[in-house]
Amino acid sequence: VQLVESGGGLVQPGGSLRLSCAASGFTFSNYHMSWYRQVPAKARESVALITATGGSTNYADSVKGRFTISRDNAKNTVYLQMNSLKPDDTAVYICNAKERNSGFDYWGQGTQVTVSS
Repeated sequence: VQLVESGGGLVQPGGSLRLSCAASGFTFSNYHMSWYRQVPAKARESVALITATGGSTNYADSVKGRFTISRDNAKNTVYLQMNSLKPDDTAVYICNAKERNSGFDYWGQGTQVTVSS
């Protein structure tokens, strides 16, 4: 099982990034997919979730209207489009897959996003 995140980097405030998480080794369409973020010395924060079918999404209040989560079940990939980025968005962004019935989950290693001028 692998979840491999990509697309992170350094961006100026107000800029955009698109993160990708490529999944392999499990039945992707049976899993709800989420993005979390982690800052040192702070609890891991749930950022966005998309259900297994893609029919429903949920966002943290801090990113509503700026971030969009989507998935392509044919490519076993989930995306996070991040617009109007702020310095407070700086974190390691981590992909999570949670089986829709059992709740069993997998985690990726994360990709660093730094928002700074």
